[in-house]
Amino acid sequence: MEVNVEAEKLAILKDYRQLLRLATPRMKKGDDKRIRHAFELAVDAHKHMRRKSGEPYIHHPLAVAKIVAGDMGLGTTSVICALLHDTVEDTEMTLEDVKKEFGNTAAKIIDGLTKISKISHQTESIQAENYRKILLTLSDDIRVILIKIADRLHNMRTLDGQSRKNQLKIASETIYLYAPLAHRLGLYSIKGELEDLAMKYTETEKYKEIAKALESTKKDRAKYINDFVRPLQEEMDKSGLKANVFGRPKSISSIWNKMRKKEVDFNDVYDKFAIRVILDSLPENEKADCWRAYSIVTDKYSPQPNRMRDWISHPKGNGYESLHTTVMGPGGQWVEVQIRSQRMDEVAEKGLAAHYKYKENKFKAANSAEEAIESWLMQVREFLKNPDVNPIEFINDFKLQLYQKEIYIFTPKGELKILPAGATALDFAYTIHTNVGDNCIGAKVNNKLVPISHELKNGDQVEIITSRKQRPSEDWLNIVTTSRAKSKIKNSLREEKRKIADDGKEILERKLSQLKANYNNENITLLASFFKMPSPMDMLYAIAKGTINLSDLKQLKNVGGNLEIIKAEKIGKPKDEEVYYNTEGNNEDIPKNAELVIFDESSKFPYEFAKCCNAIPGDDVIGFISINGVIKIHRTGCPNVINLASKYGYRIIKTRWTAKTTPAFLTTVKLTGLDDIGVINKLTTIISGEMKLNMQSVSIETNEGIFEGVIKVFVKDNDQVNKLIAKLKSIPGIDSVIREEI
Repeated sequence: MEVNVEAEKLAILKDYRQLLRLATPRMKKGDDKRIRHAFELAVDAHKHMRRKSGEPYIHHPLAVAKIVAGDMGLGTTSVICALLHDTVEDTEMTLEDVKKEFGNTAAKIIDGLTKISKISHQTESIQAENYRKILLTLSDDIRVILIKIADRLHNMRTLDGQSRKNQLKIASETIYLYAPLAHRLGLYSIKGELEDLAMKYTETEKYKEIAKALESTKKDRAKYINDFVRPLQEEMDKSGLKANVFGRPKSISSIWNKMRKKEVDFNDVYDKFAIRVILDSLPENEKADCWRAYSIVTDKYSPQPNRMRDWISHPKGNGYESLHTTVMGPGGQWVEVQIRSQRMDEVAEKGLAAHYKYKENKFKAANSAEEAIESWLMQVREFLKNPDVNPIEFINDFKLQLYQKEIYIFTPKGELKILPAGATALDFAYTIHTNVGDNCIGAKVNNKLVPISHELKNGDQVEIITSRKQRPSEDWLNIVTTSRAKSKIKNSLREEKRKIADDGKEILERKLSQLKANYNNENITLLASFFKMPSPMDMLYAIAKGTINLSDLKQLKNVGGNLEIIKAEKIGKPKDEEVYYNTEGNNEDIPKNAELVIFDESSKFPYEFAKCCNAIPGDDVIGFISINGVIKIHRTGCPNVINLASKYGYRIIKTRWTAKTTPAFLTTVKLTGLDDIGVINKLTTIISGEMKLNMQSVSIETNEGIFEGVIKVFVKDNDQVNKLIAKLKSIPGIDSVIREEI
């Protein structure tokens, strides 16, 4: 294909000018020259490179830099690093070159980005360990992770050029880690786009269906928002408040999550949009102005009593500040209203990045929010310092805290502590100090004595009771929910275990001396494998506890001081989760670019349907190679396969249905409606009579005139399910009919 060089140069220049416009608000004297220099170096470094779409590669770093400058509001150093983020990894440029041209800080940030890039390209590596290394950058410079999120956002925007396997792998990683990270760092706008883009590839049909429904109801929604907003804007103007009142649509993924959670159709989701009240207030007046605006909203529209959220008095852990209320709007429709100042809104959109902007300007109103973010980052850094933690355990623990709701707890002296919902008295003890947690025997919550397992509620005042004789035990790990507490308990247990293991070491040294064998790393590693222990320390601990019989060492032979196993079969097979670390696995016979065609008799690969999501023909599906080499078929939106694909992307196999006739599949349909005589007869008439489908079971429960039903029925494909749902909805009195989701 002939390349129009002049047209490409103009397109690159246009991108660059857009970047400069976005970066200008945060530029200092001479910054434009530094950005120009970085741009010219990036253009030169990537001059022979093209993306899979065919466009010059330089468009990617320019796009990442625009996200960094515009969507995140970061400064010149971050823009320069975004422009150069792939140069050290993919071109002749070195870190020394970056350091020489732009200084030590830029070099450190690009070094962090390069390390992430290297591990991301190792598709056969352990994805959980990769994530751990990515998160370690949080303890160096937060800008590394922010630029990486910007890089991931642009990759998601341009994912169409990738293979289906890569689309699913990258989308799964995005849902699993990057979207939660963006959420925790306060990048709500980016988080919403990441989730929408991921859904586009993992739940393609639902994504299109909701997008189409939103488009078809756009005019009605715009009219409703206008009718709702007009009287509020008038009242705000009369009161002297400088307010901008407007409606904003919710993201597609947010609407889909509500549909799944509440088990309702699109038409039954009431909050497809939110009303924003953004106030232009002086720093010293912004809280008071927000409450004045809240009063105007609730005077005009009746609020739902249990739906008021005050994140102004106590900001979220990521610094988010806003007043939320849900009110009854025109036509009996519930509407969510969010009230905040311009500063709060910028923080809500740009998250952590906006915080540092106001921090630099010594904006006093941001102090409480800033403290919340600093407190969280301090916990993250502390959690990341532990080198011994299992990588999968690490990422699961870390991810848990990214989306958790928060509660506010007070110390006896009135100091505020933010904890995740579900936290216990023992969690609280560890937020005070490690020693307080290790020695905790109970607590007083609102002056009432409670056990360490007591679950705390919002607003509780807690006093911890300690004893020097108390020590952590294994069952404490089932009591706590916070990553900090788990990490501290594991450290204490590990230290205790290490002391006992030292006794085991002495016992083993004496035994090996009797056998005239060396006590060295090679022999210890071999013995740990021989005794089926996950680590040498676990083996030494077991020896000290007497759970290992050292007389079994007779099965080994001594060759010049080094031990060898006589009977290889004595070595235990690794545990299931350890097989994931073996990139050879049991799937060496399956080529990397293989495709599984379901119901194709000539298929060489064994497969079965995963029970967690019950895929049926017509569903968008993904194959995942399990531990025993069997390919499990999941629906692409199944949370289980998203989790697996995000960690072990190399085990994904392209999967499609054959066009041949398929057997019947069991699927579950849930329905609700008004209890009526003969409702079961009406249902069975449609299912068995009209559609000729076989039912496995029908379960109907009624309560005060309302029924809930669960029907298990055999179908050929999802088209048949959709027809069935449409017919059942047409029955008078039926309120909702949905296919049971995962």
